[in-house]
Formats: sequence, C-alpha cells, structure tokens
Amino acid sequence: MRVIFGLVLILGVGLAGFAVYMARDFISANQAALDAERAKKAAQTIETQDVYVAARPLAYGERLTPEDVKLVPFPVQSMPEGTFSDVEALFPMGETTPRAVLRAMETNEAVLAVKVSAPGQDAGVSARLSVGMRAFAISVDVSSGVSGFLRPGDRVDVYWTGTLPAPNGNRRDVTTLIEPGVRIVAIDQSADEDRSGPTVARTVTVEVTPTQVAALAQAESTGRLSLSLVGIRDETVAEAVEVDQRVLFGIEEERVVEIEEEQVCTIRTRRGAEVVEIPIPCTN
Repeated sequence: MRVIFGLVLILGVGLAGFAVYMARDFISANQAALDAERAKKAAQTIETQDVYVAARPLAYGERLTPEDVKLVPFPVQSMPEGTFSDVEALFPMGETTPRAVLRAMETNEAVLAVKVSAPGQDAGVSARLSVGMRAFAISVDVSSGVSGFLRPGDRVDVYWTGTLPAPNGNRRDVTTLIEPGVRIVAIDQSADEDRSGPTVARTVTVEVTPTQVAALAQAESTGRLSLSLVGIRDETVAEAVEVDQRVLFGIEEERVVEIEEEQVCTIRTRRGAEVVEIPIPCTN
C-alpha cells in the first residue's frame, strides 16, 4: 500500500513539474512574440536617425570637441534642419580643428549648423556674417540704442536725422528711414545672442551689404542715426518714412503767388513848356 502511495505521489509531482514547465515556456513564447510585435509597430510608426547632440551643457564661445557630443536616435519627422549625423561632417578637418559654440546648448540638445561656427573659426562677428555681407558699426547711446534692450540677432530699422535743402531755398530738419530690417550681429565687443539683461551700448554692429555700408557711412557723417527695434515675428518691411517740422506740427507750406503786372507803354510829347505822356499799345 505504501509503495502505491509513493508511486502516486511521485507521479503527481512529475505531472505538476511538467505543467509548470509547459506554462513557463508558453508564457515566455507569448511575451517574446508580444515584444517583437511592439518593436515592429514602434519601428513602423516612428522612424529614427542617429544625430549628434550635446553631451554636456555648452556655453557661448566654447570649443566643440568630439568629447562634447554623442550620437542618439532622433525622430526623423521631428528632426530640425542643420543636424549632423556623420563625425566627418561635424569635424571635417579632424579633432585638431574644432568648431566654436555660437549659441548655448543644454545636454541632449541637437547640435545644429546655426549653433556652431565653421571649422577653425572662433565665436566672433566674422562667424555670424552671411555670404556677401559686411559688418558696420553704428555709434549709439541710451536714446538712439533703444535704451540698451538690443541683443545680437535682433533686427532694427535705421533712421537718419539731419538737414536738407527746401524748394524755397531754405533749410529744413528731417528724419527719414534709410535702412529697414537690418540684423544686429554684435553689441559692443560681444556677439553672444544668449546675453540677458539690458546693457547701455556704445556701438551696435549690423550686417549689411557693401552698398548699405556706404549709405550708412555717409548718413552718419552728415547727421544722426537712431535705431528702432523690430519684433521677433514681424516679417513686414517698413515703407518709406520722412517727417519734418511741417508734417510733425501740421504746418501748411506757404505758397508764393506771383502776380503779373500789366505792362503800360507811353510816349512823351512836349506841348510848349509841358511834357505830356500819352499811352499807346505795347508792341513787345
């Protein structure tokens, strides 16, 4: 009897172990299939591409080296323009010729072409100039420099105030818009766009064409330049503006009306001791 009981017990334990083994394999197979299906769906819905991001916080002016960046997968649909996916594109001249940081970046922020200088260049004004453009410095003070609220990257309208000849031969004081929407590349000796807080500057450097350089130099030598800040999202171009004292105070211009005098022709005739003038038709 005891032998039978022992056999039944052994058989029960074996069947239980076999059931646990089969259940474990079934659960593992289902979990693997579920994970594979999830991975397949994720790959189908979100396409990624490896791009270089900042491996640590980077401040303006720092040298960018391979140790400062790392590759991470980035969603292709959300990828900004100007990313780097190849180390040879980010450092085309090798580690000995690094780039400079033009805009501060936080950890895991994508490294963009607009945020770094060209290989071997520092973070100066020349790295911010577009092709064919020139840098021109304008002297400003608290009033003409928008109370120090200007920063590199802002756009401003440039106004000229001076004296011009009037049609009647007199002189008139006038203020006119000469260059709309020029971009600021530096304030004093700083080109850092991440600077915070107002600073009363002495010079503002703008990005202009060579023709605009000549126009601004001529205007600065003959009058006074003032800057007007343009909104960040304002894409409109200011139209021609010219204001003088007559327009400012609503004074109408006096018109000189010439009155043509009637021409009278006479001849003189002596009558005895008296000389008499007799009117006659004019022949001229």
